[in-house]
Amino acid sequence: AFQENEIKLLTAEIERLKNSGCLGVSPSLEGLRDENAKLKYRLNFLQKSLQEERSKTAKSMININSRLQEIFGAAIQAAYPDLENPPLVVTPSQQPKFGDYQCNSAMGITQILLKTKEQKVSPREIAEKITKNIPANECIEKVEIAGPGFINVHLRKDFVSKQLSSLLINGVQPPAVGKRKKVVVDFSSPNIAKEMHVGHLRSTIIGESMCRLFEFAGYDVLRLNHLGDWGTQFGMLIAHLQDKFPDYLTVSPPIGDLQAFYKESKRRFDTEEEFKKRAYQCVVLLQSKNPDFIKAWELICDVSRKEFQKIYNCLDITLIERGESFYHEMMKDIVKEFEDKGFVQVDDGRKIVFVPGFPVPLTIMKSDGGYTYDTSDLAALKHRLCEEKADILIYVVDSGQSVHLQTVFAAGQMIGWYDPKVTRVAHAAFGVVLGEDKKKFKTRSGDTVRLIDLLEEGLKRAMDKLKDKERDKVVLTEEELKAAQTSVAFGCIKYADLSHNRLNDYVFSFDKMLDDRGNTAAYLLYAFTRIRAIARLANIDEQMLRKAAREEVLILDHEKEWKLGKCILRFPEILQKILEDLLLHTLCDYLYELATTFTEFYDNCYCVEKDRQSGQIVKVNMWRLLLCEATATVMAKGFDILGIKPVQRM
Repeated sequence: AFQENEIKLLTAEIERLKNSGCLGVSPSLEGLRDENAKLKYRLNFLQKSLQEERSKTAKSMININSRLQEIFGAAIQAAYPDLENPPLVVTPSQQPKFGDYQCNSAMGITQILLKTKEQKVSPREIAEKITKNIPANECIEKVEIAGPGFINVHLRKDFVSKQLSSLLINGVQPPAVGKRKKVVVDFSSPNIAKEMHVGHLRSTIIGESMCRLFEFAGYDVLRLNHLGDWGTQFGMLIAHLQDKFPDYLTVSPPIGDLQAFYKESKRRFDTEEEFKKRAYQCVVLLQSKNPDFIKAWELICDVSRKEFQKIYNCLDITLIERGESFYHEMMKDIVKEFEDKGFVQVDDGRKIVFVPGFPVPLTIMKSDGGYTYDTSDLAALKHRLCEEKADILIYVVDSGQSVHLQTVFAAGQMIGWYDPKVTRVAHAAFGVVLGEDKKKFKTRSGDTVRLIDLLEEGLKRAMDKLKDKERDKVVLTEEELKAAQTSVAFGCIKYADLSHNRLNDYVFSFDKMLDDRGNTAAYLLYAFTRIRAIARLANIDEQMLRKAAREEVLILDHEKEWKLGKCILRFPEILQKILEDLLLHTLCDYLYELATTFTEFYDNCYCVEKDRQSGQIVKVNMWRLLLCEATATVMAKGFDILGIKPVQRM
C-alpha cells in the first residue's frame, strides 16, 4: 500500500514537472531535468519492486485466519467507528455444524460499550450490526449468528479449492511477513572440555527448529553457539596438560577422553594446593594472550569441537561458533559504559549493577579484577543488538537461567541498548528431561546421560523395531533399511522433545517415542510414506500430478474432502502463531491432526478404484490424489522445520 501510494505521488510529480514549462529549452532548467530523471528512475524501481512483491504474495499461502481478521476488523470499524482497539477474536470452529471459523468479538464489545459509554447492548445485536458491515470478499460464503452472539463463518468452496491448487502449483510458500528482519538465535552452547549430555539436547533441538522456521518465513537468521570456552577452569586444564603432555607445543596430545581429562584436572585442583596456585597463574597468562598458553587453550577447544560436531552431524544441526572468548576484549568497555552512566556500585571490592525490579545485582567485575558470566552475557547482548543489528534476539536456554537472563535483558534496556517496543528480546525457556521414574534423567550409576550414548541407543532401538516388523526381510533394501533407521531414530528423539510444550519437563522414553501409534514421529513418518505411495502405486508420476494440479478443479463435495482441504490450509496460521509464541509443539499437534484427518479422508473416499476380482485399476480420482499430494507437501515442510528427514519407503 505504501509503494502504491508513493507511485501515485511520483507520477503526479512527474506530470507537474512536465507541465511546469518547456523542459530542456533553458539552461536554467538543467536541475529540473535531473530531478525529472531521478523521479522516473525511482518510479521504475518502485513499480518493479511492487510487481515482484505482488508476484511473491500471489504465490504465498494465505493465512485464512488473518484474512478473516482483516474482514471482521473492517466490519467492526464500520459498525463502531468510535470504538478504540475493539477486540478481534477469530478462531477455527471446533464442530462442523458451527461453520468453519467463528468471530467471537461481540461479547467483548458489549463489555466495552457498557464500561466506556454506559450503553447496554446485547451481544447478539452487536453481532448483527457487524455482519451487516462485512465488506465484499473472496472467501466467505455465508455467516450465521448463533447463541448469545457468536458469528459462524462458512468458507466458499471455490476459494478453498483455489488455495489448494495454488499450493500444489507453487509449493508450500511462506506467508508474507513484511520487512525482512534480522533474527539472532543463541542455542546449544555446551562447555569446552565437558561432553554434551542430555541437558544440551533440548536447547540444540529446539534452537535448530526455531532457526528453520524463521528462515522458512523469510527472516535473515544468525545461529550462534555461545560456547563456554573461556574462564578460570582453563587454568587447571592447561596446567594438567603441561604435566601430562609436556611436549604439547610440538606433538599434538592424544587426549582421547576429554571428560576424564577434565575430571583428573578438577580432582588435582581440589586436592593439590601447589597445582591450584599454578592453575591460577595459567589463567593470568592465558588472559594476557601468552602464545604458548593460547596454543594449549586452542588444543583443548579443538578436541571438544570434534566431539560436538559428531553430535551436530547426527542431528543435522548448523551453528556458528561464537563463544565467551569472542566477547572477552569487549568486557572492559562494558564495565566502563556502566560506570560512565552511573549504574555501578562497589561492594566489598566487586563492581555490581542493580537493575530495577530485580533483587540480585549483576556482578560485572570481581574484586580481583576478573570478569564474570554477567559481564560476558552483557557484552554478547550488546554485540548482538548494536553490531549484528538484531531485530529479534532469542535465547534458547533452560528455565533455571530465567531470572539471570531477564536481569541481563533489563540491564541492556536500562542502559539504552534497545527499546522493547522496537526490538524483541526473548528467553525461550525449557524444562528438564526426566527419566521414566520422573526424576532427572540419569544413568543407572547416577551419572548424567552422555548425548552420544543416547543417540547410539536410539539407532539400535530403531533397527530392532524395523526388524520386529520384518522390514529387513522383504520390504527394504539394505540401503533403504539404513535410511529408515536413521530417520526413525533421530526423528523420534527430536519429535519426542518438540511435541511437548517446551516450558514443561518431559519424560524421556524410547518405548513411547518409537511407538507407531499416537502422536509420535514413528507414526507420522509411516503415515507420510503411505501417502506418498498412493500415487506411485496408481502409476501416477510427479509430472502427471503437476499437470493435473494446473488443469483439475479440486472437488470438495464429500465432508471428509472438505475437512482435509481446510486442515491443509491452516498451515500458515499455525506457523504464524509459533513465530509469535515460539512454542513448537503446536506444529507437532497440527501435523498429527493433519495425518489423522487424512486417514479419515482415505478411509471414506476412494482415491484409486480397483476391480475386486482382478485387482486392476479401473478408475483414478485425480482430484483426490491431488489432496493426497497437498497433504504430503505440507507434512514434508512441517518435518523440515522440525529437522526430521522422512524416507520414501519404510
